[in-house]
Amino acid sequence: MGKEKIKMEYMLKGGTGNIIWNIISTPSGLETWFADKVTAKDKVFTFQWGKTEIRKADMTNCRTNNFIRFHWQDDADRKSFFELRIVYNELTEDLMLEVTDWAEPEEMDDLRDLWDSDIEKLKRVSGL
Repeated sequence: MGKEKIKMEYMLKGGTGNIIWNIISTPSGLETWFADKVTAKDKVFTFQWGKTEIRKADMTNCRTNNFIRFHWQDDADRKSFFELRIVYNELTEDLMLEVTDWAEPEEMDDLRDLWDSDIEKLKRVSGL
């Protein structure tokens, strides 16, 4: 059947776009909530969880203080990616983090749970 796109939105309290940008786009920021260890060389980010799980992702698109998009190198589906986007609502002055990812239909609930958990950790460690 193939992967399907899923979008999730998370409200963030306080903070500024610059703070959020550093948390979602730099190796040191990503290490605080997304993976245990993150390194980057050129446009290749290496993510490590625990002692054995390592995945590499190409940064395929980026607009500073707006969004960053990655494609897992071991994913044969070239159209799939995961993206972290900062959305500012001028009317309410709220910041939101919009997450876009791709998964098989039977994995959608697990993927949503994983992102919910990761974003809760992001909020907890950053005070957002």
